[in-house]
Amino acid sequence: MNRKSPQSLSRRDFLRHSVVGGLVLGIYGSGALAQISKARGDSSDFTPNAFIRIALDGRVTIISKQPEIGQGIKTSLPMVIAEELEVNWKDVQIIQGDLNPIYGSQSAGGSTSTPTNYNDFHRLGATVRTMLIAAAAQKWAVPVAECRAADSAVLHDKTSRRVSYADLVVSASKLPVPDPKSVVLKNPSEYKILGTRIGGVDNAAIVSGKPLFGIDTKLPGMLYASFAKCPVLGGKALSANLAEIKALPGVHDAFIIDGVPNNPRGLMSGVAIVANSTWSAFSARKKLNVVWDEGRGAADNWENFVSQAQSKSRQPGETILRNDGDVSTAFNKAVSTVEAAYSYPFISHASMEPQNCTAWFNAEVGTMELWVPTQNPAAGQDLIASTLHIPKEKITLHITRSGGGFGRRLSADYVIEAAAIAQCVKAPVKLTWSREDDMQHDHFRAGGFHFLRGALDEKGRVSAWHNHFVTFANRIQKEGQSILQPGSGGSLNTDEFPGRWVKNCLMEQTALECSIPMGPWRAPGSNVFAWVFQSFIDELAHAASRDPLEFRLELLGDKEIMQATGDRGVSYNVARMKHVLQHAAEKSSWGQRTFQRGQGQGMACYFSHRGYIAEVAEVTVSKKGELTVDRVVVVSDIGSQIVNLSGAENQVQGSVIDGLSTLMYPELNIASGAIVQSNFHQYPLLRMPQTPTRIDVHFLKTDFPVTGLGEPAFPPLAPAVCNAIFAATGKRVRQLPLSRTDLSWS
Repeated sequence: MNRKSPQSLSRRDFLRHSVVGGLVLGIYGSGALAQISKARGDSSDFTPNAFIRIALDGRVTIISKQPEIGQGIKTSLPMVIAEELEVNWKDVQIIQGDLNPIYGSQSAGGSTSTPTNYNDFHRLGATVRTMLIAAAAQKWAVPVAECRAADSAVLHDKTSRRVSYADLVVSASKLPVPDPKSVVLKNPSEYKILGTRIGGVDNAAIVSGKPLFGIDTKLPGMLYASFAKCPVLGGKALSANLAEIKALPGVHDAFIIDGVPNNPRGLMSGVAIVANSTWSAFSARKKLNVVWDEGRGAADNWENFVSQAQSKSRQPGETILRNDGDVSTAFNKAVSTVEAAYSYPFISHASMEPQNCTAWFNAEVGTMELWVPTQNPAAGQDLIASTLHIPKEKITLHITRSGGGFGRRLSADYVIEAAAIAQCVKAPVKLTWSREDDMQHDHFRAGGFHFLRGALDEKGRVSAWHNHFVTFANRIQKEGQSILQPGSGGSLNTDEFPGRWVKNCLMEQTALECSIPMGPWRAPGSNVFAWVFQSFIDELAHAASRDPLEFRLELLGDKEIMQATGDRGVSYNVARMKHVLQHAAEKSSWGQRTFQRGQGQGMACYFSHRGYIAEVAEVTVSKKGELTVDRVVVVSDIGSQIVNLSGAENQVQGSVIDGLSTLMYPELNIASGAIVQSNFHQYPLLRMPQTPTRIDVHFLKTDFPVTGLGEPAFPPLAPAVCNAIFAATGKRVRQLPLSRTDLSWS
């Protein structure tokens, strides 16, 4: 194929020109340093899998392999390499890598990009620096130990000599590559780049409107597509007025795609309209008449789900997740008990850039080339290979920048749709979803219901905990069997706090079958579990007439580490959580201020995606029930090093704002199997005047591995605000969104 995006041209230019001369090194394997290769100016020695290139003129180019979805990874990970390489950041060029197995994992989800690459990228940069220092020492005939690197050069302090990296490229390329594990890494106290504020490498292009996103893709001879799916989720197209649509101005073709049954996250049935512009395709779609087989999904209704959940809550759970001690006896002996039911709706990702994908199928050679804003490019390639029977080696996928992801672009439904349409069109074709498509055919965050009971002993301590979680599941075919599979974030972990901490604990789960496709949504599971459990813990603290901070610290106990107990369990560092709680209390002056009626503080903490976070919210609620979040204090322990201080602060502030928006407004109603809401007039998001007046961000440096920050600060926000609302008004929020609760008081 010879059609290239501007991004792919730049990368391939880099790879092609690097054979002229330059030092090129790269990591092979999935998340491990397995081999490093270098080009010596001979095309036969060059393999196009490098992360670093130093050109003969000294220019440094670094490949960013992870998808950039707004989390700043295209800037932060190359900073790690540049730090160890001892180069000036202003002299570094970053290029987005295409999907290539030589890079290892290229997904961006679960806040994993930083922790899975951080150590390897340090060693990669240090290996290059080591080779350049060795080349300089050889040139000067001095011991390597007498040389050091700084500012894209090697220095020999004894003789005040200096040689630039540009002048060492050829000689360094001839040296043996040291074992990456043997190279000496910089002492963190010597860092010049890491921990500083670095602006995003794409910032200038974004604010000036340069084409960076998938929706910006343009290719010669490109056609444009729209794909109409059944309003009832999971329905199938039977027939349509295709002849009438084909006769409309600008329409190139229209046809039905059957889809793949029993796969809610695969290729769905629908009608494709291909035209000479997106406008023509969208306009023709307004005149489309389709006869649908709505299928079993037509029976899905939110009101019915609410009734089913309430009924199920009065029965034993289908699955016992945890059953410690003697819960029944503990409740019978309790000094007091608290019961509460918490619920939350299905919601959409609502990323600003709707789903889109450009695909070009070359029927002559059987190849497929794609330009995709994706969080998981390999998933798109795999789905195309398995659905359209195209060998993976014949599928080329270019990763564009994404206008938001939040887990939505981990799915590849829009990718397989574009590829299936492209197979029927003898030209590149860009599929663009409308906002209505994006909202009504999302892979949604699952709704859920928690029926909780807590018991308190004579000292006001939690003596028993019972949670019956009613969740949602899709029926799928797996290994020839029909099974119910809970949606992402719709299955409770047996180690969920405070499960391991309470001697008498019963955790049950029951699934309601539905045809609603579900997928990961920022901090899957944690984004709602934190609200439920941290709110209910606050209820127990107040029922015991105890300070919520003291109550949490005691509940966490004296063990430094709580070991994992379930198949999906993880170890929990109690000391780290106590540390962030105490620090948040200090920074917020917890318990040291008197609030008038209608004002209050609330606290929450949560362990999510390797990060330990505590948040304190301060709110004002008017007598009419109007909420103002005056201040949010966030204390994060995400390990020993903040990579990019600017990006880290941005992620925390964004988590707070996104968390508040999700708490206050969005919900999706399901009626006869279809999503009722269609656009932002029915699905409001937080506006700038409604954001917190002040967000204080604090990071604790600890002696633990570095982790990501795209998700950990999100979960504690909602319970912190809701607990503050209770402190201000005496009203508990047990149903999301917040707009469903009357906060007025007198």
